[in-house]
Amino acid sequence: MTGDLTCGIDIGGTKIAGAVVDAGGTVVAESRVESPAADASAIATTVAALVAELTGPGGHPVRAVGVGAAGYVAADRSTVLFAPNIAWRNEPLGADLARRTGLPVVVENDANAAAWGEFRHGAGRDADDQLMVTVGTGVGGGVVTEGRLLRGAYGVAAEIGHLCVVPDGLVCGCGNRGCLESYASGTALVRAAQAAPGAAILDAAGGDPSAITGPMVTAAAVAGDATAAGLLADLGGWLGHGIASLVAVLDPAVIVVGGGVAAAGDLLLDPVRAAFDRELTGRGFRPRAAIVPAVLGNRAGMIGAADLARG
Repeated sequence: MTGDLTCGIDIGGTKIAGAVVDAGGTVVAESRVESPAADASAIATTVAALVAELTGPGGHPVRAVGVGAAGYVAADRSTVLFAPNIAWRNEPLGADLARRTGLPVVVENDANAAAWGEFRHGAGRDADDQLMVTVGTGVGGGVVTEGRLLRGAYGVAAEIGHLCVVPDGLVCGCGNRGCLESYASGTALVRAAQAAPGAAILDAAGGDPSAITGPMVTAAAVAGDATAAGLLADLGGWLGHGIASLVAVLDPAVIVVGGGVAAAGDLLLDPVRAAFDRELTGRGFRPRAAIVPAVLGNRAGMIGAADLARG
């Protein structure tokens, strides 16, 4: 343990995870509880209790708290403007938690926090410029450029999943059409598998296409099922297409791919790399950014939030 302890909290729609993290990115204590996502006040109460559990008597003294919140976080790094799956609407989360905990609090978008964790202590730690893409239920991510987290004028930059890849395409949960998330997410993978599952995937679901899940597809692909591998390859193609467009603008040194679907490893990443290599502007005449898997897993958001709290 290297000292200078801070607390990192990752608030999602189903769980709230917390950790005490040292300056080297090592988790020295952690805990998680269910998220009362429908009640903003209950979320703050739960987070404050989690911080107290980790830092109170018998716990670890920390000097600040960082929060990764699944929503749009304002430029003040305190107010959550909106969250699609949590009861936050212009919620003064940072100020509320500072009052409840007696500690300085920094709030950041959860995907940005995870990206920062990978940049500081994970797969991007040797780069100054990183693009992180997370592939789970949706598609998220974050951007670090010249060693700084890209937040934009209003705090809501890097909504990677809502890059339009198909004009007038599928309707996205955000209300627009043709977003990358509609083609390259775990939700898209399940939709495609339910439409044409193949025998192995259908067997895993007990013969019921509506029971198919993303992990079932991944497990079948790892076991050698060609249909499942093809579904992951299709998703990877879309993801590589989106990444090529983002790299044309951002020019990162490394692209880190994380999230639940990334557990498929090279079954996903090889098709991503192939599509990226086909579509990158200036290919063959510019340095090629590496596409690598995330290494911090579900701790990335906590580690990144804790580091951001350190200032």
